[in-house]
This record gives sequence, C-alpha cells and structure tokens, in this order.
Amino acid sequence: MLDEHDHRNLGKRLDLFHFQDEAPGMAFWHPRGFALYRVLEEAARRQIAAQGYREVRTPQLLRRAIWEQSGHWQSFPEGMFVFPAEEAALKPVSCPGHAQIFRDAQPSFRDLPLRLAEFGRVHRDEPSGTLHGLFRMREFTQDDGHVFSASPDAEGEIIGFCAGLLDFYRAFGFEQVEVGLSLRPAARAGSDAIWDQAEALLRRAAVGAGLDFREQPGAGAFYGPKLEFSLRDRLGRSWQCGTIQLDFVLPERFDLEYVERGGARVRPVLLHRALYGSLERFAGVLLEHHAGLLPAWLAPEQVVVAPVAAEHAGYARRVAVELAAHGLRARVDQRDDSLSRRVALAHEAGVPVLAVVGAREERDAALSLRKKSGSVVLPLASAIESLREECRPPV
Repeated sequence: MLDEHDHRNLGKRLDLFHFQDEAPGMAFWHPRGFALYRVLEEAARRQIAAQGYREVRTPQLLRRAIWEQSGHWQSFPEGMFVFPAEEAALKPVSCPGHAQIFRDAQPSFRDLPLRLAEFGRVHRDEPSGTLHGLFRMREFTQDDGHVFSASPDAEGEIIGFCAGLLDFYRAFGFEQVEVGLSLRPAARAGSDAIWDQAEALLRRAAVGAGLDFREQPGAGAFYGPKLEFSLRDRLGRSWQCGTIQLDFVLPERFDLEYVERGGARVRPVLLHRALYGSLERFAGVLLEHHAGLLPAWLAPEQVVVAPVAAEHAGYARRVAVELAAHGLRARVDQRDDSLSRRVALAHEAGVPVLAVVGAREERDAALSLRKKSGSVVLPLASAIESLREECRPPV
C-alpha cells in the first residue's frame, strides 16, 4: 500500500497522472498534471533564456552510426531501445543530435560559445523491476543543454551555470543543495591525460563558483567528469537532479571543429548541463517535498471560483475568464455540492485560493478570497492584482 505522501498516490488523488500496464514506465499526464509539467518547462525556459541558450529539437530515432560515434552503442547497449531491422535506436540522450547541429553550422570563434537547449523526450530500456513512478521511467523528458565552447572559456561557462542554480532550486522550496564532483569511472573513453585535464578544469570551476563539494571517485560519465546537484527534501532524503559535465571525448569522436581567429580548425569543449535532469522525476520530488500542497506559482489550479448559488454562476464564469486573461490558472466549481463541501474539495486538490462569489460580490464587482492564511473581500481589480502577485513565478 502506498504512503499518502508517495507521489504516485498524490498523482492519483490530485488527478495529475496515472500509469497502466500497457505502457510500463511511462506516464499518462492528465490536464491538471500537464499544467504542472508546463510550469516546470516555462521556469526552465526563463532560466536558459537568461543564460543565452537557444532552443532546438532533434530526432527521436537515429541510426547506429551516430550511437557508435558517441560511444553509447558500445557503453550503453542494454539501456537503449534498438530497432534491429533499421539498425537504429531511440535516443537515450540528446547530445549526439546537438553535435550534428554544431557540425552543420560550421561555426567560427565568433559563434562561440554556442549554447543549445532541448526538452528532449528520451527512452531508456530500464529493467521492469527498477521502474518506480516518475522517479524511474522508460520514457521521460530531459531539460538537456549543451555548450560548445573554446577551451579558455569553459571554466567561465561552468561558473556561470552554477551561479544561478542555488537560487533556482530555492524558488521551488529546496534550501539544502549538496554538490558532488564525480570523477573518472573504470570503463571510460579517452586517455588518462585528457581525464587529468578535464577533472582539473572542473575542480577549478567548482572552487571558482564557491561550491562546497565532495569528490565521488568512479562516478563520472564514460566521456567525462561531472558536477551533480542533489536536493534535500523535507524528509531529509537526497535527490540528484541538476548536473554539468565536462567532455573532451565526444568532440573528438564526432570530429567537431570551429575556425579560430587565425584560420586554424580547433576542437571545442563540450559541456552537458541540466537543471532538473528529468522533468518527470523533478515533478515527483516536488510533490513529495510539499506533500501535494504546492506553492501558488506551481499549483496546477491557482484559483477555484465558487458561486454561492446557481444565480451567481454567470458572474463566476466572467470572473474566471478575467483571471485567465491575467495569466492565472482558474476554473469555476458550480457543482450542486454545498459551499463548505466545495471549499473542502478545493483544499484536497491543493488549490491555494478559493474565490467565493455571491450576491454581495456580484453587486459590488468584488471577490471574497479564502486562503489558508484567512479570508478577505476585495474589489475585483484589487483581487486580481493581489492574486497575480501571490502567484508570480520567483524564477
């Protein structure tokens, strides 16, 4: 039996998503759940736009030659969904696709750093016994990003990524962030000299970013070391989410070059980075961290408008339209249930604000706002401004 604060139970109770046997390791997102999913996308989009990334989209299915070049065919064969007849595989990561965009662009030093981002739908053939709700899936979305940088600029790019990350997580309610520096694994690509250079650069950048980190021998990716950011939730559990990885290997494997100022062709440094790691997993962590009562800016429905009686339903609908026009996620609850029952249902659904409208509110063009902190009656314009401020995204 699931704990009441397990995200799978919360997903069902809050009508966010469900799973079924016909799609193992994959979620069916309901309208309320997809609203939360979109809020997470939008928060990440604001962050990457502020950091100079441009969003792209790459194919889901790539032929074997690409995965052999990247090393995934050799290093990750059991984790990929392979189509033998096509000699192709669904992508488990987006970096090979971004490498193709870089190569096709034929950039010069003036185009660097080239920062690409993608909400990449990826597939991994996880064993059925390891699947666990939104935490371990076969289909999920990575907020994948890659920076193609000149070598002297790589350290600054890493510091810049780390600079805003702690504030980003704090906006979601995570005050404690632990950082691990994951070093070379036993099975890896590239020479020891390349790994020495990569690890030293990443360590300098972590110090330059002011991070308090622990070293994790053997935990790096097969192509390079990485910084991993783990969030401590309200129950004291640690969840690895964001990452930035330093890679000298894939630019060599894909023969990536840019033209430097003097005309020579030079290999870029490749940085792999993510804020969430997986949108689905981050959503699950959020739900459990907040026990389903998400902050107003994250709530799938921010305002439920409840008419006191049927004759006030028209005003309630007009209010909901006005709220939506000002960017608020609102709906009308005009069921036959008593007002107290509708208040209870809104609370159970994790809705932070109930706007009650009756004869007085309609006459005065006002709203009666009911929140956990108390109740207040405001003119409609003032109520909208108050709600917009309360629901304003902090990132």
